[in-house]
Amino acid sequence: MGEKNDKKEKKSKKEKLPRQQMPEQKADVRKHNFDEVPLGYTEQMAMQEASRCLQCKKPACVEGCPVEIDIPEFIRYIQEGDFTKAIRHIWQRNSLPAICGRVCPQEDQCEGLCILGKKGEPVAIGHLERFAADHERHSGTGELPPKAEPTGKRVAVVGSGPSGLTVAGDLILKGHEVTVFEAFHKGGGVLVYGIPEFRLPKEIVAQELNFLERLGVRIQCNEVVGKTTSLDELFEEGYEAIYLGVGAGLPRFLNIPGENLVGIYSANEYLTRANLMKAYRFPEYDTPLVKGKDVAVFGAGNVAMDAARTAMRMGADNVRIIYRRSREEMPAREAEIHHAEEEGIQFYLLTAPTRFMGNDQGRVSGMECLQMELGEPDDSGRRRPVPVKGSEFQLDCDLAVIAVGAGANPLLTQSTPELKLNKWGYVIADEKTGKTTKKGVWAGGDIVTGAATVILAAGAGRQCSNSIHDYLTIGW
Repeated sequence: MGEKNDKKEKKSKKEKLPRQQMPEQKADVRKHNFDEVPLGYTEQMAMQEASRCLQCKKPACVEGCPVEIDIPEFIRYIQEGDFTKAIRHIWQRNSLPAICGRVCPQEDQCEGLCILGKKGEPVAIGHLERFAADHERHSGTGELPPKAEPTGKRVAVVGSGPSGLTVAGDLILKGHEVTVFEAFHKGGGVLVYGIPEFRLPKEIVAQELNFLERLGVRIQCNEVVGKTTSLDELFEEGYEAIYLGVGAGLPRFLNIPGENLVGIYSANEYLTRANLMKAYRFPEYDTPLVKGKDVAVFGAGNVAMDAARTAMRMGADNVRIIYRRSREEMPAREAEIHHAEEEGIQFYLLTAPTRFMGNDQGRVSGMECLQMELGEPDDSGRRRPVPVKGSEFQLDCDLAVIAVGAGANPLLTQSTPELKLNKWGYVIADEKTGKTTKKGVWAGGDIVTGAATVILAAGAGRQCSNSIHDYLTIGW
């Protein structure tokens, strides 16, 4: 009886401990620079936050993690001050902790299932994962995790985004030779071209890539598989298994009049110019990019928030998010919406564009919009926006960014007819193994599911790497 009471009292004390808030740049300062917004935990803050963990015997948080990190264990090491053991424990399941700790939607995954969150605030699992990775980068020994004996098997990974890098990290540790083929001139995929510096510094991605290279992964850039080389040619070169992690990078547009005016970008192009091509470091890099004063961003996901906050930092006077549903339906992370609001981004909700207007030079100068109201739910379960008759109004706009989603890039799939696709052009792959309809080829991440999160892509990569390993050691 006394032991039960002690446990209850211990749990009650942990529930009352406040969640350690991560320090951030002030909004009025950060909106003018590209430095990272959250500043990270100190050792003391991390240990204090780790002490809130109840160390559940059946941790629900692990069930919510797509790569199934043993969360209570790595948190226990942080609480004890053994940060080296913490990061090595994370590495057993996740090769990209500094990235996932920054950009994963923990509130909907691991933290969303934390027992403490039922009555108060959940343990800051994402912040602690980031802390462990950052501490290793700044103060760690540099020691690499152990690798299995070489198998002599060669694997090609197409695409160096989160799913491809996860597969590479898993298989190199299992003793296989791994080469990653990347179409751009730098590795990292969406992590470098899509996510801005203030949310995920390029240095972090570069160091995670360096970690994989030190393990023995070869990263070959400027290689457009499907154009410069085919999957069959990779097999002929001696690769025994191929993983496709090429993402979903085909932009979608609004399909309204005036969308071909100068100054209207897809979010994909706008963020690639700003991030990978380093327009954010103007004038050091003179990347061609319209720098608008009155900017409109269409959509309300994380990509839209990234584009809007980038435009603000590029010198805009006014940045508006235009979204045809209400705030409750916005798909972006709450943290990203909150940061955007703090930085002065304006939200025009229940608003839909009907056309763009241009000047006599063919540049966008304004737009016409229509007020909406929510009707019955559509196929997505969200209430369908319905136009309000006679509610048209106009707004100034000299730069527009379309962030309403992306589709499957057909470049690789069109050159490989043996790969079966669904009606949206995504690769059909087995849900549990990632096997495609072409022998020796796996696929995962956004090219299978459509645009999703970094950690879901990494989770798909983990499933595929296990299946690839079985194939290389047992057979198809």
